[in-house]
Amino acid sequence: MPWLQVRLAITPEQAETYEDALLGVGAVSVTFMDAEDQPIFEPDLGTTPLWTHTHLLALFEADTDPDDLVAHLQLLTGAPLPEHQIERIEDQDWERSWMDNFQPMRFGRRLWIVPSWHAAPEPEAVNLLLDPGLAFGTGTHPTTALCLEWLDGQELAGCDVLDFGCGSGILAIAALLLGADKAVGTDIDPQALEASRDNANRNGIDPARFPVHLPADLPQQQADVVVANILAGPLVQLAPQISALVKPGGRLALSGILAEQAEEVRAAYQAEFDLDPTADKDGWVRISGVRR
Repeated sequence: MPWLQVRLAITPEQAETYEDALLGVGAVSVTFMDAEDQPIFEPDLGTTPLWTHTHLLALFEADTDPDDLVAHLQLLTGAPLPEHQIERIEDQDWERSWMDNFQPMRFGRRLWIVPSWHAAPEPEAVNLLLDPGLAFGTGTHPTTALCLEWLDGQELAGCDVLDFGCGSGILAIAALLLGADKAVGTDIDPQALEASRDNANRNGIDPARFPVHLPADLPQQQADVVVANILAGPLVQLAPQISALVKPGGRLALSGILAEQAEEVRAAYQAEFDLDPTADKDGWVRISGVRR
């Protein structure tokens, strides 16, 4: 069904007032959007920061009268409406739209990430069938791509792998399909662990080869290969813990790092690792190395 969409140009200070007002006059959804492509990375715990210039989008039933809507909003807020736009939009199948845009992708020489609803372009290649569900990790983000390309270039036969912050399980499952003996996944989000299990089953991975754990339940054993695609702040804070999980002579790959954060992360690991040159992709980087 069609909708009436209201777009307001607001400041962060106006956000709560207009969100409450829009819901008060019958909005079925309210969404905050960046009006100027201003990134916000790693907000403080417990905060929900907004952009300096924010668009507030609200959807109403299609038969809502725009003039009445504006009048009611002005009565509720006691002020003229900020810069705004009102238009009628057609409904669409958002899930189908997302599925259509998620296409098979190749990483390195051997590895393909293939949506579970899509045919593999190269059936003879190493094909990882993926449905990310609610978890992070499809390969479309540069940080995941950097890790997948790194894994494709490693000799993994006979290796134990740890995926620290496993999300959808994409990195651990890729390692197993590329020859690793066993992979362990850990994530703070139970939905991520569920997605990892589902994707492992989709790829015919024996659950015994890919156990997943919440961090509190993670066995304290070292791995030949550790990958951690999270964020720079946690990578720095958890450097002693992550380093200790890598065997002497083992390999480490870190991502989720902005280019300007690379030196801080490198500094946190350089005492324990011989680090490779930093790899970059679209403003994000991967840091890898071998533990001394």
